[in-house]
Amino acid sequence: MLICVHLWFFFNHKWTQINTNNDNLFGSGSSGSGHLVKNIVKKPTILFLVTDDWFFLLHRKALAEAALAVGFKVLVATAPGSRVAEIRDSGFVHYPLKMCRASRNPLRELIGFFDLVRLYRRLKPDIVHQVSIKPIIYGSLAARLAGVPAVVNAVTGLGFVFIEGGRCKKYLKSIIETAYRVTGNRAGVKFLFENPDDRRHFLAKKIIRPERAELILGSGVAVERFQPELQEPESEVPVVLLAARMLWHKGIGEFVEAARILRSKGVQAEFWLAGMPDMSNPAAVPVSRLLFWHRRGSVRWLGFQKDMPALFKRVDIVCLPTRYREGIPVALLEGAACGKPLVATEMPGCREIVHDGGNGFLVPPGDPAALAGALEKLLLDPALRHRFGLYGRALVEEQFSSTKVISETFAVYKELLGDKWNGVVKSSDILR
Repeated sequence: MLICVHLWFFFNHKWTQINTNNDNLFGSGSSGSGHLVKNIVKKPTILFLVTDDWFFLLHRKALAEAALAVGFKVLVATAPGSRVAEIRDSGFVHYPLKMCRASRNPLRELIGFFDLVRLYRRLKPDIVHQVSIKPIIYGSLAARLAGVPAVVNAVTGLGFVFIEGGRCKKYLKSIIETAYRVTGNRAGVKFLFENPDDRRHFLAKKIIRPERAELILGSGVAVERFQPELQEPESEVPVVLLAARMLWHKGIGEFVEAARILRSKGVQAEFWLAGMPDMSNPAAVPVSRLLFWHRRGSVRWLGFQKDMPALFKRVDIVCLPTRYREGIPVALLEGAACGKPLVATEMPGCREIVHDGGNGFLVPPGDPAALAGALEKLLLDPALRHRFGLYGRALVEEQFSSTKVISETFAVYKELLGDKWNGVVKSSDILR
């Protein structure tokens, strides 16, 4: 990530000296032919830039499908992965990136950056929607060099860099904040924030101006797909689910310890983990550790689960004791939509979906005893679980539905695209 930021500063300083029509460096194409295309093409083109295929499918697929439905030409660029076929099968044109989220190799970073510039110049999108740190920093410079007129930068939480740490992490945090500051310092750029804490942080640090900072709560949840069960799950004992990437920062260790505390008190419950380790992340929980817990009976590790609505039907409580700077966690959104009570930590992103005493409990991060206490209240009180579940479902329908999030995001697209928007949604009532 540090290499990524240094590259950004170097090229941002030099960009005015670079001839962006230099075919040998950035690929073929000319500004004149681009103007001709703009006069002919009626469909605006939107390009989603996301490092990983799975992340796009989980967080941006519904938005991309809605854009396709109203008349956009939708392109998706991610690194190669096992789920790229799902992106293509969904009707999107996919472009493989040479940029890698976890790469720290300077040569690979340079190759990935210039590959992105070539891609932007070749595709000439009318608007790019860039998701998370590296796509925002690299993509913003590439968009500037390639003459992309409209840029949406989606900040999906501040991530592990903004967790309290030592001097090195503070230094990296300062560099990244400065890089964000420079990326937002141009016309035609909007930043989208999933929670108000992150937006306040950017404004307090004067990273971007208020008019460029939009708050759209989460990435949305399909309320018609994630439905509450009318009856309690059929399991003999209540089940607590933690669904996330298996990272220590997600509170996996605290969850296992809370399970041990509750069992020592004689509380009857099962504790399930759903998800896989992200081996590109230094905080990944080793598979050996997950298997050890599973075999010992501390928790039940389910691994990757594709059918999340079916999984939620089998559980009673959804838990996420994260220490991570989340956007708004998808598992909590989906769990609430399914009428499940929630237990999470007092962290940005969790506070928006978990109303303490309304649809769940908030506990201090890194406190297994407090986590166990909150879970115990729900495990011993089915009526409380039911009441919290009803509240959570109503909250999601009102504030977090995919329809609402898509409508608010389209309003940003409309503002940035100007007259180009009118040719896309003439017959649509999404924005009225």
